Amino acid sequence: MRPRSGPTVEHRVLAARLRMLRERAGVSLQAAAVALGAHPATVRRIERAETGLDARQVRVLLDRYQVPAAEAEPIMAGLGAANLPGWWHRWRDVMEPWQQEVIGIESSSALVRTWHPALVPELLRTPAYEAALRRTLHHDDAPGRLERRVELLVERQRRLSERGTTLWALFPAAALHTRVGGPEVMAEQRAVLSETAHRPLITVQVVPLDFPPHPLTGVPPLHLLRVPAREIGDRAVLEVPGARVDIVDEPDAVMNHRIRLDSACAAAPHPGTPLPDVP
Repeated sequence: MRPRSGPTVEHRVLAARLRMLRERAGVSLQAAAVALGAHPATVRRIERAETGLDARQVRVLLDRYQVPAAEAEPIMAGLGAANLPGWWHRWRDVMEPWQQEVIGIESSSALVRTWHPALVPELLRTPAYEAALRRTLHHDDAPGRLERRVELLVERQRRLSERGTTLWALFPAAALHTRVGGPEVMAEQRAVLSETAHRPLITVQVVPLDFPPHPLTGVPPLHLLRVPAREIGDRAVLEVPGARVDIVDEPDAVMNHRIRLDSACAAAPHPGTPLPDVP
């Protein structure tokens, strides 16, 4: 079973290494399962980070793959850290399963690129803006749950800043005209955006209302996540509000999303351009 709080990047890296070692050794899923005395699906779940990394099972697999001690011991030593719950574990009661997976990757990303077609992107929102938006869109959120969801967003923002993650956000000027909360909430959000746009490692691009269509016009919220670990490829996260969230890891599909985002950014005003005026 997938850990309740979602796998950490450390867990994903070790799981991916086990798959790579099996393939390097030319061992099939069936043969690995025989060594474990388990079903091939068990090996697949281990390699996909869908279950905890059991030390006995990992040792059996490493032996079956004839992994040298110098290569195997760091893997065994890393099991403890890999099995620890992620920092977001304490908020898991107010998270969707897809959020646990996305935040698990986001929390170790070196680069996060994000597009929203109508609102201020999540990682740039003020607590007041996020709370007002959730009150409008999620009427069933009890006050306590709403507060915890806002806490989670603030913690995500803090940790990204703390680890020096590069954030590149693109959104239309329509987001600044869409009143979330009241005038005070929007004034604060605008002021924070203006200040944030001048911080190191943060790029903010706003597409003016009178600009022509671009490759992301009409596309739902899109996020690209890059983790500095060769075992983990880039992820594209495409949100379809009220319907589903697609987490894409297939390289060609991720590349297609990246090309569209690159083209949309190239068509937008240069980073550093002042925010458009709002009447």
